[in-house]
This record gives sequence, C-alpha cells and structure tokens, in this order.
Amino acid sequence: MASGRDIKRRITSVKNTRQITRAMKMVAAAKLRRAQDTVLGSRHYAHKIKDLMTRLMYDYAGAEKTPHPLFEKRVVKTALILVFSSDKGLCGAFNSNLFKAAMKFIQENHGVKFHVSSVGKKGRDFFRRRDVKLEKCWLDFSSTVNYEFSSGIAKEVMNMFAQGSVDKVYILYNRFRTVMVQDVILEPLLPLASEEVYEPSGNNLAKELLYEPSAEEVLPAIVDQYVKFQVHQGLLESWAGENGSRMVAMDSATRNAGDMMARLTLAYNRARQSAITKELIEIVSGADALKG
Repeated sequence: MASGRDIKRRITSVKNTRQITRAMKMVAAAKLRRAQDTVLGSRHYAHKIKDLMTRLMYDYAGAEKTPHPLFEKRVVKTALILVFSSDKGLCGAFNSNLFKAAMKFIQENHGVKFHVSSVGKKGRDFFRRRDVKLEKCWLDFSSTVNYEFSSGIAKEVMNMFAQGSVDKVYILYNRFRTVMVQDVILEPLLPLASEEVYEPSGNNLAKELLYEPSAEEVLPAIVDQYVKFQVHQGLLESWAGENGSRMVAMDSATRNAGDMMARLTLAYNRARQSAITKELIEIVSGADALKG
C-alpha cells in the first residue's frame, strides 16, 4: 500500500490537472459560442450559392466546350484530399474520426494516387507517418479563422487542379451538428460538374436566371466565389466542431479528476488511520512491556 506522503503528492498532482482541464473547458466554451454563431449564420449563404452553381452547371450541361477550367472532367489518376484537422490535441475523437475516414477512402480506391493537403498540425503529423504524399500544410490557424485565410487555401487547391497536378479534389471535415455530435463529411470539391455532388432539382431550377452583362462574364466570378466559400464553410464547421469536442473532452477529464481525487482522499485517510492505529498499538505494547 502506498504511503500517505505518496498519496498526498498524487492528490496534489490530480488537483493541478483538474484546474488545467477546467480552464481549458471554459476557454473552449467561450470559443465555441463565437464559432457556433458564425457557422450557423454562414450556412444560409452556403446553401444559396450552391443552388446557384447547380443552376449554372445545369445550363452548361449540354455545352460542347467546357465553360470554365474547373468544370473539366478527367480520368482520375491523381486525387487530392483537403483535410481540416486541428493544431492541438485534447479534443476527443475529433481528429481520429477524420483520419479513419480518409484512410478507409484511400484504401477503397486502389487505382488512384492520393495526395493530402492538411489544415492543422495533427493532420500533418498523421499523414507524414503514412504512405501518402503531403502537398501543403497550413499550421497555427487558430487566430486566423477568417475568409482571407480560407480563400488562400482555395486558391492553392484551384491552381493545382487547373494546372493538372490533380484530377479530382475532395474536402474532408467535421460538420458541426451539436456540441456532442459532429458528422465526418468527405465530398468532392472539384471538378464542379461532378454528378456525385450536384443533382439538379425542381426547386433549384424553377426560376429563369438573367445574367448581366452575360453568363460568360459572370461565370468566372461565381465559380471563384463558390469554391472559396465551400472551403471557408468547411473551415468554420471544423472550427466549431473542434471547440465542441474539446469542451466535452475537458469536461469529462475534469469530472474524472474529481472522481480520482475522491478515491485518493479515501485511500489517504485509510493509510493515515492505519498509521495511527499502528502507532497506538506500539505505544500500548510498550506500556504493557514496561508493566511486565
């Protein structure tokens, strides 16, 4: 049985850990409130611009010439997965769920050579240890979760596709649903005419669109805006999900530390009681020996 001094040292250590996890939970909760408001507010625009792109692609579906380089379909020999992970750990299964989905998808598509671009250190560290080529990494982005940052990522991805470095681009992130639940989403991003993503519906095509000055002149700006915002929305969803996962993980760690402190305190009291009882027995035994 451990001595009272050792148990007391462990209690102090667990108490300090609980203070840290409690503080991290409060920080994550504060960040989550802002991230949740932002991501919920941006979803309406994301849906509207997606509807617009659906209509544009439907209008050009029968065109002989590709209206934009990002519409070009190719035989998929090389594909890129843009992974939104986190820079830091202590956020539960947030990253491991992403990586499992990525590796499963790569293994299921044997004939395709996959490259990965990672947003976050955890994604970089994971794929470095696997037989997957890392194209680009964006690190320490916690203070720059904004449209300018995600636009830079989108430009890199669009350039790679337009230059022919990759034939298809996928985006992988955690979609925020609730504080407790995030859904892993893996969906094609480029080329834009992929039937896997877009299926024209009656609601999207109900109204005829008028383009000023013309559809050909408006199209490049809409395509650019659409791809950038899809990447931006993925970043916002991931950022909200990360803070939700971290808050839940730190809350669980704080409660576990409290339970451990209770068990250690009980063990400490028992050890102290045992030591006192032993001393009393020794005193009584000594007194009896003196009387004898």
